Amino acid sequence: MRRAAYVLALCTACGAPAASSSTPSPSLPPARPTADSSVSTLVPAGYGTLKQQDVSINLQAPGILISVLPLDESVLRVLAPDSYRALHAIVESRRQQITQRANVHGVRDPRIWLAMFTGLEPDARFIPTDVTVTSGGREYRPFDVLPLTSGFGQQRLQPRQVQRGLLLFENGLDVSQPVTVTAGSDVNSDWETILRTIDLERASIRARAGGRP
Repeated sequence: MRRAAYVLALCTACGAPAASSSTPSPSLPPARPTADSSVSTLVPAGYGTLKQQDVSINLQAPGILISVLPLDESVLRVLAPDSYRALHAIVESRRQQITQRANVHGVRDPRIWLAMFTGLEPDARFIPTDVTVTSGGREYRPFDVLPLTSGFGQQRLQPRQVQRGLLLFENGLDVSQPVTVTAGSDVNSDWETILRTIDLERASIRARAGGRP
């Protein structure tokens, strides 16, 4: 008891406050959310209103028009329900093929893009692997291509004829950041503008969906 009294007197002399269970300790203010506080860029499916052409990148090579679209789920979910279902179904129906092709090339999580080639003149030739995407200062070329339409492998087009295929890229290609797409001598950097449209649509979808996950 004498020792306890001595310690208490010493603490009082040093100016140390006595502990009290009735005095709450100050708490840190809550962290301020960022502009997009969601952990993921995914929004609920079925609430989008954008059309496929709103998120497509267009280029022109000799004799052909090229339109490419990343089939990333975070991009697809801003599309109108019919477009979302159709493009999502394309990926899922070929999931096994995509996985097999990726394994052959040692790619664990490939990035899948839809490419559409439209003929402008007779016997126009297209080369799917000539489509390159620059992301984060690195150039990505498709490591494989999956045809979606018959005759795709011939790589020939007549006027107004359309051939479609899937371009498979390595997983470092990040479509949440601005990218540049090149085909032949044509270069397109519209993705930065498209991203702003996508971000606005995501905000609208969250409002329409009432914040449901």
